[in-house]
Amino acid sequence: MSEALRRKAEQVSQLIQELANEAEKGVPVIVEGKKDAAALRKLAVKGHIICVKNCRKNLADVVYEIEEKGYREVILLMDFDRRGKEWTKRLNEHLEHAKIKSNMRFWRILHGLVGRELKDVEGLHTYIINLQRRIGNS
Repeated sequence: MSEALRRKAEQVSQLIQELANEAEKGVPVIVEGKKDAAALRKLAVKGHIICVKNCRKNLADVVYEIEEKGYREVILLMDFDRRGKEWTKRLNEHLEHAKIKSNMRFWRILHGLVGRELKDVEGLHTYIINLQRRIGNS
């Protein structure tokens, strides 16, 4: 059991590091709310993080902001619940229409790794801490 947890922790940490690298290169990360953005900041993800839901922006405003700043690619990292999946789908459609590439690789991999245990990006930092504790206690 501890080997599986250790492997999962390594995969999640590596993916977060890759996300941080992409964000630092200038690719903005789109999340649902301010707490999601704060969780990514705690995980050392620097760069431009754009909130869509709890930040009083509708999808058209978000796409307009992305176009105005000249971004040609964004990373979509919505929550893993039904609503997050719907927002991802709708935002992806709007971005495609604006000819902006949507990178959903991080969302897909994270969802596969932690989707049953975690419903939102906001809890990612705490999830990683708890995972490391479980590894240390085994």
